[in-house]
Amino acid sequence: MYLQHGADRRTLPGPVAHVRAMCRMRGAGGNTADQLPPGIPTLSDKPRPALSQSELPGLPLRHRGKVRDVFDLPADRLPAGTPPGDYLLMVATDRLSAFDVVLPDPIPGKGEMLCQISNFWFGRTDHICPNHLTGIDVRAVLPEGVDHARYEKRAVVTKRLKPVPIECIARGYVIGSGWKDYQRTGRISGIGLPDGLQQAEKLAEPIFTPSTKAAVGDHDENIDFDTAVRLCGAELAEAVRDATLRLYRFACDHAAERGILLADTKFEFGTDADGRLYVMDEMLTPDSSRYWPADEYRVGTSPPSYDKQIVRDYLEASGWDKRPPGPSLPPEVIERTRARYAEALEKLAGISID
Repeated sequence: MYLQHGADRRTLPGPVAHVRAMCRMRGAGGNTADQLPPGIPTLSDKPRPALSQSELPGLPLRHRGKVRDVFDLPADRLPAGTPPGDYLLMVATDRLSAFDVVLPDPIPGKGEMLCQISNFWFGRTDHICPNHLTGIDVRAVLPEGVDHARYEKRAVVTKRLKPVPIECIARGYVIGSGWKDYQRTGRISGIGLPDGLQQAEKLAEPIFTPSTKAAVGDHDENIDFDTAVRLCGAELAEAVRDATLRLYRFACDHAAERGILLADTKFEFGTDADGRLYVMDEMLTPDSSRYWPADEYRVGTSPPSYDKQIVRDYLEASGWDKRPPGPSLPPEVIERTRARYAEALEKLAGISID
């Protein structure tokens, strides 16, 4: 059992359904942060000082990734009446990675923006695939003495799921590592493509191009679908392929209405004890996706994107060998990067942080 339809869909947490309804009411603009229910982080003011690493005494640290810190939530930390199960606290820090190296300088407010845009998309897409959000108020599970304001806008309480062992990538354009693979082999993740495609050219149909899940500091490797089947099993591989492409098409339509092209994106999925499939981690953020301004798109060149490309360009020109430790970033690069993330959040979700 993987994707659930019908009655199972109607039992999703109330706050998630509320977010979806809120998004419909919002339309293309306006900040509705005050309408969000408890447990869903919001942005209503300028970013606080950067948070490079979360410190939550008493909560067992499960994992520190490139951006997110994940903590176990013992039963005694959960509000009364919480359904039985395993829960996690996921914190989006302001850490920034480039070329698989975590850089020494954070981007103030980045974690809050990533959390907010993920929650926006989770609320818009739960009719396609349920997600890991629980709706439990973050403030109710934080340890005593911890400043709630430092965490409530960048953290969520999630279901603990069994991760699907591949990264699930949808591509609608020939760009990035896909462009490099195509130039070398005429294929992307084993999928044959027409001859003569140019850089950034739109594909006739989106394609599913999975990759391995690398540890922090290592590189993901593109794999073909047969390899995904060997890693996941045929039924699960087909389920995540279907969900990935459906989510991508939905997001493309939403972004296009706002003058943005979604070139590609990466999803992570997990299953619960009953085998139900959920989308998890982050969703359609500038860190996991390649967004382009539609009015600056040209076939044959790599368009500017709403992400950390400003940082990548600076590092490429700096002479850094792309091995740890990473170099410090000038203040203007940090601020321009922050502004790019904020612009994406406002254009896609209608939420302004300034």
